[in-house]
Amino acid sequence: MNNPLFDLSGKVALITGATRGIGLAIARQYGRAGARLAISSENAEDCSRVALMLNGEGLDAQSFTADLSSQAAVVRLAADVNERFGRLDVLACNAGVAPHMGPIGNASDADWDLTMTVNLRSALWLTSALLPQMAAQGGGSVVLMASIAGVRGNKGLGLYGLSKAGLAQLARNLAVEWGPSNIRVNAISPGVIQTEFARPLTDRPVVIEKRLALTPLRRVGTPDEIAALALLLAAPGGGFITGQNIVVDGGTTIGDGN
Repeated sequence: MNNPLFDLSGKVALITGATRGIGLAIARQYGRAGARLAISSENAEDCSRVALMLNGEGLDAQSFTADLSSQAAVVRLAADVNERFGRLDVLACNAGVAPHMGPIGNASDADWDLTMTVNLRSALWLTSALLPQMAAQGGGSVVLMASIAGVRGNKGLGLYGLSKAGLAQLARNLAVEWGPSNIRVNAISPGVIQTEFARPLTDRPVVIEKRLALTPLRRVGTPDEIAALALLLAAPGGGFITGQNIVVDGGTTIGDGN
């Protein structure tokens, strides 16, 4: 029996970075909850493949290719989704990049531009294009994928962390701006999740063992554990949650190292 608190029947959801990892898990959970899905990434072949795969699982998914480093492409994406579905109820901005590893002062201008544009500015472009119509429909929900790299200092992902801290602040700002229009905006900050994106960490035994020793649950997370929260934030059950940055990290950021 479907639980009305987690029901997205009749809703349309756009998920960026939706062809693998956390984005794919979110798309699948939204679809299982009844939403029609707009699957987006920069790779047309991947988008089509994933949409067909989800269709084969009985979900209603369509593909939309977009390069989020281009404002024109982002505006086109918003227009294409509106034209295809006629509405949008849930926006999950999950796409992200981390082109620079190491001290933040060593990051190039190109690293800065790519990181801030894809991780942060594209979310602003999308919300600016889509929230007015969402408000006209009577409301909706936005989920921004941040990171625990944005809530604490670190030596290797400083630039990425800056972009994700900005994304969490964007959630707070938009929540205040659009709350009177019944639009909720929240961020999720995952810890280490078992995805292709995290392999530079999870594939290094010495590094991951040290991280897990500092994590109370002593394991990495799964994409479905992030998707479950994204579903709550999109569904009626999360209807009084807005402007929050919710950490999902197995306790890494609150652990004392014991």
